[in-house]
Amino acid sequence: MARLLPKSQGLDYGCGPGPALAQMLREAGHDVSLFDPFFMPDPAPLNRTYDFVTCTEVVEHFHHPAKEFGRLRELVRPGGWLAIMTRFQTDDAGFANWHYRKDPTHVVFYREDTFRYLANLWGWTCEIPVKDVALMQRPEEHA
Repeated sequence: MARLLPKSQGLDYGCGPGPALAQMLREAGHDVSLFDPFFMPDPAPLNRTYDFVTCTEVVEHFHHPAKEFGRLRELVRPGGWLAIMTRFQTDDAGFANWHYRKDPTHVVFYREDTFRYLANLWGWTCEIPVKDVALMQRPEEHA
């Protein structure tokens, strides 16, 4: 929240049935729209752009990650943020027994380097402020 301007507009992408993060952001004065393909499937919020988009425990469910990340990229306004929280894969030797991998709905896994790669590819910045969180910022557009 420290990176957001007051009264920012955001999207909780993959909010689930009880969008707790959206509620916290609303209580902090932000306007937050919701989208989840199962619990909030109205596609209208996907036809706008936002100051921030959050994805909490969502990206590991992407069956088509390139397509989904392309969509997320387009939802963020210039100067805006894409915030992702997922368990980063860090231990190749322990991958087979990793509890996160054993969830059958988790179909793709990421490392810190994955988000740094995407940010570099897009010309964005990427921060890893805490474990398992990537904050990617789209640059401002200049005339």
